[in-house]
Amino acid sequence: MERIDLRSDTVTRPSAAMRAAMARAEVGDDQYGEDPTVNALQERVAALLGKEAALFVPSGTMANQIGLKLLTHPGDDVVVGAEAHIVWHEAGASAANSGVQFTVAGQGGTFDAAGFIDAAKPAGHVVFPPTTLVAIENTHNRGGGIVFPQEDIVAICDAARARGVASYLDGARLFNASVATGRSLAELAAPFDIVSVALSKGLGCPVGSLIAGSAEAMRRGVRARRMLGGAMRQSGILAAAGLHALDQGFDHLARDHDNARLIATCLAQTEADIDMRTVRTNIVIFRLPPPLPDADTVVRLAADQGVLVGAFAPRTVRAATHMDVSPEQCRRAGAVLARILAA
Repeated sequence: MERIDLRSDTVTRPSAAMRAAMARAEVGDDQYGEDPTVNALQERVAALLGKEAALFVPSGTMANQIGLKLLTHPGDDVVVGAEAHIVWHEAGASAANSGVQFTVAGQGGTFDAAGFIDAAKPAGHVVFPPTTLVAIENTHNRGGGIVFPQEDIVAICDAARARGVASYLDGARLFNASVATGRSLAELAAPFDIVSVALSKGLGCPVGSLIAGSAEAMRRGVRARRMLGGAMRQSGILAAAGLHALDQGFDHLARDHDNARLIATCLAQTEADIDMRTVRTNIVIFRLPPPLPDADTVVRLAADQGVLVGAFAPRTVRAATHMDVSPEQCRRAGAVLARILAA
């Protein structure tokens, strides 16, 4: 039976050309700043994001945790959108590593400047923890891959700066946001003090994310990376995959977005709760109100027919498209899911 794996956009396998680029990589000891391939990747991503410097790290979670280390102190408050990755999907690392707490603004993963202002707590208060950071996720995973409106981002970051509050962008899928909006990575990143992007999602690399900001912040980031266990040695073998992916460009992500809409269109014909307005990139989130089966049941029945999706909550399922699935496979997956829900 053919297997169509839509559990995540991280399940891709490196192509033969990417593997060849990794095998050819010139390497050195990155701890001494001597890996030329890592250095080239960091410089290239910093330029793409319009930042002074970037730092290669093993994962998006580590990038987020370094961002918190650089921009907060223990006991601080961080304003985030609902169901943010940094809160929901990082095993409690933010509390353990940085000792911060979170205040949620808005709904569905997005919020506006007024929502930020309402959520933020003042510095110097005898009772309240000070809000020192606003963290935005773009695209927003649990929001269904929704693109955070750039005009709201600019207004939020302006309001934060006026209050002495730093700004961080969890841009794990910022390449998707760029393709969906037609805005450059640099424009999307410009309002933020520090930004991260992932190579292991839409770009199909086996490992890696980067965090970018000022040169001074990235120098401090090297220490934070080591504290978190992310220091690497001849990591140019991994960085070469990122350079190869960037050489290919990322316009192909538009096909992933189209494929997500193929699946969502099938689901919209059922009793599932799905908001087609959020399906702008490669993630499809749908909810299962009674009497539909619960998420675990749908995941199991779909797997029996060769379609792999993930349970995000007792009655919420996610599918994520990527470069290793075709339009035909996504049509089939959507049909399988629709039949399960109809039955």
